[in-house]
Amino acid sequence: MNQAADPLLVADNVRKEFGGLLAVNDLDFTIPERSIVSLIGPNGAGKTTFFNMLTGLYRATSGTIVFDGVDITDKPPHAITKLGVGRTFQNIRLFPQMTALENVLVGMHSRLKGGILGSIFGLPRVRREEREAEEKARELLAFSGLKRVDDQLAESLAYGDQRRLEVARALATEPKLLLLDEPTAGMNPQETVAFLDFVAKLREERPIAILLIEHDMKVVMGASERVTVLDYGEKIAEGSPNEVQQDERVIEAYLGRTASV
Repeated sequence: MNQAADPLLVADNVRKEFGGLLAVNDLDFTIPERSIVSLIGPNGAGKTTFFNMLTGLYRATSGTIVFDGVDITDKPPHAITKLGVGRTFQNIRLFPQMTALENVLVGMHSRLKGGILGSIFGLPRVRREEREAEEKARELLAFSGLKRVDDQLAESLAYGDQRRLEVARALATEPKLLLLDEPTAGMNPQETVAFLDFVAKLREERPIAILLIEHDMKVVMGASERVTVLDYGEKIAEGSPNEVQQDERVIEAYLGRTASV
């Protein structure tokens, strides 16, 4: 990772409380442009809660989150998506009865200019935009390793392909930052290796930064340039994958007690 890269996202002293429960405790976190950063820690450490604050699903109790120079701390999800933050979910959230192509087109919605009336009356400008969107959606499917599945229902795709489709839909929002919440969960070893290759290709060919929540340490080691470790909502370590693996607090809190990582 280029240490001189400008920060794309800066979370400063971010806290999230649910009633009396402190889920994220005064967290400082930075994502440089075009970097791959991983967030790891035991279940309940606050990782997904932090993701949900970055995307506007949860509002921070205190602290600030600045993305690409814009304060997004209190912005709603659709506004944050439009600024350039895309995400996938730990549990796949596709539209199962829609085709792969239609799922990707849904992701493009925030970028399309044609309104409802334009669609109803079939204005030439809107028809042209729709044609261009469909062409771009097919390109995204191909880029994501999903050739020849455009017209297949999402629910009929293999598990690994559903994960790729979710990434393709997120890419359709034209993100500058892509958040991947346990993208290899449920994948077999071959699917995991293929997905890692895809992430590397993604970062190589597109001007994008990636933040991963991931339990599989092979994935973390293979993909990340920097790793941040949370435990009970607090950052207990941060550094290169090698540095984090050798950190005594990380071994005690996470690596040492989780045999499956």
